[in-house]
Amino acid sequence: MIANLLVLLLVIGLAVLFGWLTYRAVRGRKLWVKIAGGLGAGLLTLLFVAVAFMGGKGIAAIYSPGAAAAPNLKVAGTSQQVARGEYLVNLSCIGCHGAVGSGGNPTEQPPLTGGWNIAAAEGFGFMGAMVTENLTPGGKLAGYSDGEIFRALRHSVSKEGHKLGFMDFLAYKELSDDDTQAIIAYLRTLPPAKSAAATGDSFNFIGAVMMGSGMFPPSAPGAASVKAPSAGVTAEYGKYVATFGDCRGCHGPDMTGVEASAFGPAVPNPRPTVGTWTQAQFAQTMRTGVRSNGAAFTERMPWKNAAKMTDDDLAALYAYLKAPVK
Repeated sequence: MIANLLVLLLVIGLAVLFGWLTYRAVRGRKLWVKIAGGLGAGLLTLLFVAVAFMGGKGIAAIYSPGAAAAPNLKVAGTSQQVARGEYLVNLSCIGCHGAVGSGGNPTEQPPLTGGWNIAAAEGFGFMGAMVTENLTPGGKLAGYSDGEIFRALRHSVSKEGHKLGFMDFLAYKELSDDDTQAIIAYLRTLPPAKSAAATGDSFNFIGAVMMGSGMFPPSAPGAASVKAPSAGVTAEYGKYVATFGDCRGCHGPDMTGVEASAFGPAVPNPRPTVGTWTQAQFAQTMRTGVRSNGAAFTERMPWKNAAKMTDDDLAALYAYLKAPVK
């Protein structure tokens, strides 16, 4: 944060300098100085004013997002909670927070030591670093209270109150209170494992400017309390499966695909294809990673995580993808 504030002060200083040069040029005696100097310095003044405004707005959004205080929460840690949390974590969290392999990419295997630089991997490392956290007690979460972990999942805010950049664009804030607590309960049971590299988000000033410009607008804050729909093979519960399975994080909030953007390439709409499959074909595809026509999923499709879903959850997800978009 200090480095970004220093850069902001430098940009403000440049805006003031070129504003003064504009004033001097306009008051000059020679016409060409008035025109060339006034226009050149004036345009640079406007540029640095705009950059300072967007940078300041972005810094405020990153370091003072205005999230609610962490709840006073102590998770019971029952065996049922731990089992549910293990299921949820191994469906979604492990995809980004699993151990990193020699190539720098997550292996989707324990321990949950994180260390994957999502920003660099997805092509926006120029904004800074977004390195997935170590979720074991060997990482920062050992210093978090249960309420602070709950707030991180529900509001995408760190213990220090800073915005968690990539987490803010995922659907975990829509997890029910019970499932959020189940995840916390399971994470508390993990053996501590040390991270091989520094973890966490570290936006630079370019990232702050882009945040302040609206190119990466923050998502809506999480609700104070969330209750899951009744479990069953229904489209309503299927949408919830797509939430905790992180399907909506890639395929969009309504699972209708996502256009290419600064975040990455386009993600297809799975609904038309799934609409041509039977439930058995859908389940077989998600279990094997091979479509009914024999074509395999691309590497970007984390089907191995979806393959861990129960039969009922896969059936509910199928029902949701077959249902009309509301």
